[in-house]
Amino acid sequence: MSKRCYRFFGGLLRTQTNWLNKMASEGFRLVRTGKLLYEFESCEPNKYEYCLEFIGEKSQQGAEEYKKFLEDIGYHVFYKNINLNYSIGKVRVRPWAEKGGRIATNSTTFNKELLIVEKVKDGKPFELHTTNEDRAQYIKQLRNPWLSFGLIFLVCGFLMKSIILAILAVASLIPVILYQVEISKLEKDAITRE
Repeated sequence: MSKRCYRFFGGLLRTQTNWLNKMASEGFRLVRTGKLLYEFESCEPNKYEYCLEFIGEKSQQGAEEYKKFLEDIGYHVFYKNINLNYSIGKVRVRPWAEKGGRIATNSTTFNKELLIVEKVKDGKPFELHTTNEDRAQYIKQLRNPWLSFGLIFLVCGFLMKSIILAILAVASLIPVILYQVEISKLEKDAITRE
């Protein structure tokens, strides 16, 4: 039996991860994704588990290499969009990305900002980032887009004397602060473990 669900999670990675793991616990394995679509097939309950990885900062080559690396170690990997965009010929500028990934188009990494990673549940924690340094580096990648948007809104709000843009700047900086607190904790733990 197959099941189709239509959902949009945007940048809520933990919520999406929790939902996919709930579906797996109910006996549904992910087999295909689309912009809003998640298609599942029946399986043994709790046989699979899922983890999401933000890769919006990677170039097309970097994203493909990382996906291949994950598949080589036995994971099943799906690309997923973080935004809804149904037009053709889009270009997105990502100033926080690595060289080669700063401009995303339909033919590169546009609408492929996330990887859904599946593994057979084996009782071991499912973590793609195992050291505090690695986790801190990953969280910096999650923080940087918010930081860029916050600074852009702040500058535009100041130049245009717009309260709305200033409010958006403050709203964009809230995740930056939360991520920075998490980064600081991880870096502190890394130092104390040395």
